[in-house]
Amino acid sequence: MSQAIETLMTEHRIIEHVLKALEEAARRARAGEPLERSRVAEFADFIRNFADTCHHGKEEDLLFKRMADAGFPASHGPLAVMLAHHRAGREHVGALRGIGAGSGPLTDAERGAFIRHADAYVPMLRQHILKEDRVLYPMALQAIPAGEMARMAEDFDDFERNVMGAGVHEGFHRLAETLIAAYPSPAAVAHAGCGCGTHGHS
Repeated sequence: MSQAIETLMTEHRIIEHVLKALEEAARRARAGEPLERSRVAEFADFIRNFADTCHHGKEEDLLFKRMADAGFPASHGPLAVMLAHHRAGREHVGALRGIGAGSGPLTDAERGAFIRHADAYVPMLRQHILKEDRVLYPMALQAIPAGEMARMAEDFDDFERNVMGAGVHEGFHRLAETLIAAYPSPAAVAHAGCGCGTHGHS
């Protein structure tokens, strides 16, 4: 597999972990547990800047354009579907940003809006990622010559430096880790507490 596609798939795995955390945050909010406005802002920050600006940016500005050059039209077919998903996701993230930008404790209406948008966004993006991993990326690997794929990996590095900025990508990895730690899934908590891990002894 090309380095460029590996980069995109690695980013997918990070995004999926944060989606699990967002799903858990919505579950807790639905159960009446406290939800800090700052957490909503952090989820919105990660999704808008890492999942959209960084990850979707590389797809739209670099991968999709190369696929279009290889004969995949952006007006219909797989690229059109992926672009539509990106636009739909931005609507949900815009709503989360609006909630996060407020002040004071969340109102009941804001809590309800957070739950609705999280409930809609999480499964949508999961399906989107699945389609890219299993359908779109294999299409790209077949259609785009290896040399062009290698150049795209270099373009990804340039994108990180010039669009995102030095060190920004790593900062969002740390934010992802913070959100994942704050909202572990119940299954993960149960597994961590089962005592079934192996530990070395000195």
